Amino acid sequence: MIEALRTARDKAQRLPGAVWYLAVGGVTALLALFAVVGLLIVGAFCLIGVGIPALPEAVRLVRPLVSFERRRAAGFLGERAVRAYQPFTGGLRQRVATVFTDPANRRDFGWLVAHALTGIYLAVFAVALPLSTLTQLAIPAFWQLMPPGQEFAGFGFAVDSWPKAILSCSLAIPLALVTLQLPVAARWQALATRAMLKPTEDALLADRVAALTATRAAALDAHGAELRRIERDLHDGAQARLAAVIMQLGMADQLRDQDPDTARDLVRKAQDTATAALAELRDVVRNVYPPVLADRGLVSAVSAVAARNPIPCVLDLGEVGRLPAAVEAAAYFVITEALTNATKHSGATGISLVLGGPPELLTIEISDDGVGGAVEIYDGGLAGIRRRAEALDGRMVLTSPPGGPTVVRVELPCGS
Repeated sequence: MIEALRTARDKAQRLPGAVWYLAVGGVTALLALFAVVGLLIVGAFCLIGVGIPALPEAVRLVRPLVSFERRRAAGFLGERAVRAYQPFTGGLRQRVATVFTDPANRRDFGWLVAHALTGIYLAVFAVALPLSTLTQLAIPAFWQLMPPGQEFAGFGFAVDSWPKAILSCSLAIPLALVTLQLPVAARWQALATRAMLKPTEDALLADRVAALTATRAAALDAHGAELRRIERDLHDGAQARLAAVIMQLGMADQLRDQDPDTARDLVRKAQDTATAALAELRDVVRNVYPPVLADRGLVSAVSAVAARNPIPCVLDLGEVGRLPAAVEAAAYFVITEALTNATKHSGATGISLVLGGPPELLTIEISDDGVGGAVEIYDGGLAGIRRRAEALDGRMVLTSPPGGPTVVRVELPCGS
């Protein structure tokens, strides 16, 4: 009994979302009906050769509707939507051939037909059942509001007395029980959509290859940018100082006999310059892989960076243990770059940094209360953050409306 009540409570909590899902599905089902009719008309014209040029465009036009429902179903089921289509490229003959050879198009058409036949009915039930339940519950009140001597028709019989009003109200119980099954119907519809629109293994493999190609390119870009940064730091810093040391020592050697005091001053200057060059070399090495990461881990390294940041940072570092070295390094540089960007450009007075996520996925979220309007440019810091994330098969999401706040969310897989 307790378990049944708990199940009913869970269904009641999911009921508004299910009603909304099915109601929106009714709208898309109506659009799917128009799409099916349109595709059939184009196909009929193709039989006489007139509709062939329009066929690829007609298929392309229905894809946004299908993609919308694919995303809705994935979101309802708590999954990630996977979209895999063969691109329409080449001449007319090749594009028309793609219409028939791409299995995704056949799946889309089958789903359009099925959704057009069922989605409208499910939407009608999703809206009518809750309204009917509420109406039956309110019939005694409606009957009392009627003028004396008049009847109120409810569910097929006239209500003219309290026994009939109570009987009419009790009919809300089976209606409510049926209404509580709407979350199940919504889940079935989402599962059917996922099953009918799920890409084939070949399409998933091709999509995965494309994703790996993009992440490989991002990794190469990030590696190249890091090499250029190291070269620039060495050229402008340590190399110039070491060249100065060589010149100062050479001049000191020439003046050693003629002006010993000046020679000693030059030797001291050379020593100071060499010390500064050594400090810059240490900075370069630290930027390649900060020793604090190896010694104390990501949480301690992030805490140290946040403590040195000019803008106050509120930290929520969670229970993050030791991670693979590549993940820790990427996370460290993502955080330092995001804090640097916020300090330079946001005009913020406060920054929030959240670090956490499940064991297999490290999530980083940096938000500030600045002016917003941040945009990603090719050579900018945000683009560098995206490249570092994509190099590890992760992703970055930037949200920065005008007026703020700016939120940078990065997800880094931690699996081996």
